[in-house]
Amino acid sequence: MADKRLVAVEIDEETLSSSGPDAEHERRVAIFDLIEENSFGVRDDERGPYVLHLSMMERKLVFDIRLEDQTKVHMFILSVSPFRGIIRDYFMICENYYSAIKTQSPHQIEAIDMARRGIHNEGSTLLAERLENKIDVDFDTSRRLFTLICALHAGQTRSPT
Repeated sequence: MADKRLVAVEIDEETLSSSGPDAEHERRVAIFDLIEENSFGVRDDERGPYVLHLSMMERKLVFDIRLEDQTKVHMFILSVSPFRGIIRDYFMICENYYSAIKTQSPHQIEAIDMARRGIHNEGSTLLAERLENKIDVDFDTSRRLFTLICALHAGQTRSPT
């Protein structure tokens, strides 16, 4: 039986370069969390484990999935347009959360955190829907992948033009 999981995630630095040490750290943490625990299977492929190569092409995220020996398994392109509003809202509520930690009551901080988790769940659900019939992931893996997409987006939006 195949090992249906990711063992590595590689980021194409030419198309997804980070804008600095903070963005790079966010990416490393997101990748570590994803690799640490995931359920990731390519539809109609009984091999595994997998290595995910991520790059950008014409403002779309390219999922290039390979075996550990670099044998190509599947490639597909994910439009990030449907995620833009969710990611924008997620970053905004995260900024509010970090500001609230300094000045607000625990009850207010908890309310903001619940909203943050709700937006994150919305993005994770959308991602799972977009991966349907291509990649089989559980909800926790979808959450970790969405976190990585947010980290990639953060690094791109902060980079100089």
